[in-house]
Amino acid sequence: MAEPGVVEADTDRRWRLRHLPVLLVASVALAAVAAVVGGATGGVTAAFGAAAGVGVTVFSYTLTTVVLAWADQVNPQLVLPLGLGLYALKFTLLGVVMVAVASTGWPGLVPLCLGIVAGVGVWTAVHIWWLTTVHARRSRG
Repeated sequence: MAEPGVVEADTDRRWRLRHLPVLLVASVALAAVAAVVGGATGGVTAAFGAAAGVGVTVFSYTLTTVVLAWADQVNPQLVLPLGLGLYALKFTLLGVVMVAVASTGWPGLVPLCLGIVAGVGVWTAVHIWWLTTVHARRSRG
């Protein structure tokens, strides 16, 4: 028997991904805002760069969420090695891509970087909000 407020893994297998739709909706809204701001301040290239930056963050965080949820469901001991391996792979790949993009002189690079930063900020803020309100309410019953 679990402690009050603690969800047992076998009773609700989807709890690991329950927050994902809210985060994706917030990220799509951010991408739209980023595109509008980018377009207004730097034209089509900046609009694309800003929205793509948000997309990079969303892809990265969604991949991590899905892989770690799968690992936790299969065997919780896989979470740490897969999480660290995925982290190293993603940041290596991001570094290589950013260097390659920077070497082209593409004018959308700064908006791309700003979109990544905005994506991280919004994803993190919405995730904290979800954990402290929605999830906390569900945990209390």
